[in-house]
Amino acid sequence: MTATTVALAMLVAAMALGLARLIRGPHLGDRIVAGDTIALIVINLVAALGVRADTRLYADVAAVIAILGFIGTVAAARYLRGRPPLA
Repeated sequence: MTATTVALAMLVAAMALGLARLIRGPHLGDRIVAGDTIALIVINLVAALGVRADTRLYADVAAVIAILGFIGTVAAARYLRGRPPLA
């Protein structure tokens, strides 16, 4: 069993827990944090797959996911505080 296989298994388990919090979270703030956590887990999944495939092409995908996750989290936090989203 390789290190990437163990890492992928752990990330899938973390994704399942994050999805459970996203679905079940009692407050909107919990769901926002869960969504941000899921975005970080997806970034790590892409990075692990890139290591497993022995290519650097996945780094660009991870960077785009990171940017979109950050923008989504900021927009959701602004919505939660009652401010208009960035336009």
